[in-house]
Amino acid sequence: MISGPIEATITPTNHDLGDFEVRRALPSKKRRMVGPFIFVDEFGPAHLPPGGGMDVRPHPHINLATVTWLFDGAINHRDSLGTASTIRPGTVNLMTAGSGIVHSERSPDEERKGGARMFGMQTWLALPDGREEIDPAFEAIDNLPEIEDGGARAIVIMGELWGSRAATTTYADTIYAEIVLAPNGQLPIESQADERALMVVEGEATLDGMEMPKYTLIVLKPGDVPALKSEKGARVMLMGGESFASERHVFWNFVSSNRDRIQQAKDDWSAGKFPKVPGDEEEWIPLPEKPKTVTYP
Repeated sequence: MISGPIEATITPTNHDLGDFEVRRALPSKKRRMVGPFIFVDEFGPAHLPPGGGMDVRPHPHINLATVTWLFDGAINHRDSLGTASTIRPGTVNLMTAGSGIVHSERSPDEERKGGARMFGMQTWLALPDGREEIDPAFEAIDNLPEIEDGGARAIVIMGELWGSRAATTTYADTIYAEIVLAPNGQLPIESQADERALMVVEGEATLDGMEMPKYTLIVLKPGDVPALKSEKGARVMLMGGESFASERHVFWNFVSSNRDRIQQAKDDWSAGKFPKVPGDEEEWIPLPEKPKTVTYP
């Protein structure tokens, strides 16, 4: 039985991609969502061999928003809106799929020369009822609020935390932050969100004195204000937001409250009906028969 401020712990599934690992905490059979977060990947840290890099070919999304946040390295993002943006640490990239979008992610040429560095988070947010089919959009926000309190520093990536609000668009109540603790640093975790979770991605940390296993998604009990501490220093991600009353279905890169909408997206991708990505039109990822992403009805 889990005691204290912790409601559940989710051990991620590791995907070894050769030169680096991806750790997927959501979706999970144990828990489907934390607030609007329906997909949580942590990747790296890794330094790839010279010439190596990320090459995620064009692929589609519907009824969700993707959030990319890097601790190290760089990624070139292109999408079917014509966006060409280089993601770097300190800038959040929010891509809203809505009614449908296609994008690719590749390491820049200058990163490949010495071997690309890979360390960051990729998360998906389910869009709320009534907004799943909004127009696709993209934004990159780099003027994010930072909070410093003694041995703790936090960057508010989305939503409002510790009295500061990020300019990043939110479609449902959302909180997302990177917390960096210096040795012996500590920070209280605010309680206003319906659902919250923490993940240690670097170093060591405790929550009300309980050790937090690295890369494990720790879901907090509602209303508690636990103390996040570190003796030696740590980097921790905080995420969450409002609880969704309606169910979400997932298949591959598609999320929707409507199973038929997912089937339509599958058929449209197979038939080539999604728009192309300007500047990255020669390759694409075919629809898989059995996707690696957890699929649930």
